[in-house]
Amino acid sequence: MSDKSLNGHRVLVLVTNYGVEQDELVVPVRRLRESGADVTVAAVSSDPIQTLVGDKDPGETVEPTTTLDELDPGAYELLLLPGGTINADQLRLESKALETVKAFASSGRPIAAICHGPWALVEADVLNGKTLTSFASVRTDIRNAGAKEWADEAVVSDSANGYTLITSRTPKDLDAFVGAVSKALADS
Repeated sequence: MSDKSLNGHRVLVLVTNYGVEQDELVVPVRRLRESGADVTVAAVSSDPIQTLVGDKDPGETVEPTTTLDELDPGAYELLLLPGGTINADQLRLESKALETVKAFASSGRPIAAICHGPWALVEADVLNGKTLTSFASVRTDIRNAGAKEWADEAVVSDSANGYTLITSRTPKDLDAFVGAVSKALADS
């Protein structure tokens, strides 16, 4: 991903300040920036983001670019939702995060979510008729939220019902996930 084909493309990443899975935040942000994308990390507060490895061990600390309350969702082309059980569970309780998810889906802009990240999509009620993947334990929640199908695949892209949804299961799928996100950005 050393080319600069993503120059000028803007990506918004939504997280809480504790519990995001380290590689699901750090790897996509780094790779997208290396490819020229302008990536904004919006957290609940301006405090540092404490990532975790495997939902338990402290990982890197990341400085947020902005907060959920300060962001303008209309300024971005793609929304990225990392996982981490604690992060994803808390993020789906943040009204500004859910409003942002709904704004992206209703405007036809792509959304990418990995691992437990789709919990925000479940809560925002934007999965009707979609095929997607996630961490296996989220499968029933996804089905109950009206998804057409849950697939056990490294990456699933679905453009049904007005917006593109890119999903992956775990950090092991990051290469496929970031590749699909980059393609969606380049095609937008």
